Amino acid sequence: MNTVEFLRGTPLFASCSDKSLTSLASLARKREFAAGDQIIREDTGSTMGFYLLLEGSAVVTRGDTLLAEYAPGDYFGEIALLLDDTARTATVSAKTDVSVLVITRWDFRALVKTNPEIAVELMAVLAQRLADTDRVISE
Repeated sequence: MNTVEFLRGTPLFASCSDKSLTSLASLARKREFAAGDQIIREDTGSTMGFYLLLEGSAVVTRGDTLLAEYAPGDYFGEIALLLDDTARTATVSAKTDVSVLVITRWDFRALVKTNPEIAVELMAVLAQRLADTDRVISE
């Protein structure tokens, strides 16, 4: 799989230059998780930051509440990109075997400095996810 093309197909990174995408792809690390593995755990800290789902599917839960299901191209961990030493707000578990790209907060922040439009896109994503989570919890 061509990581640069995959990143370009992700709305968050669609406006990035080829140079920025190539740089980001070189910094991203691929990780594998088996079905049932927790990728991130609610109320724990992490310096890893951001995950982009390459293959497989994952579920997002808070406590016993299912918040969302993710498919290839979806991403999570974006709050950790913006807030240092904050606890994870949900658990993301592999529903099937999954492959993810992992981008650290430091690498992401460096990318945003040269591509500020990513920050605007990220704010829109965060606002939508907050609204979706509020709706699920209030049901």
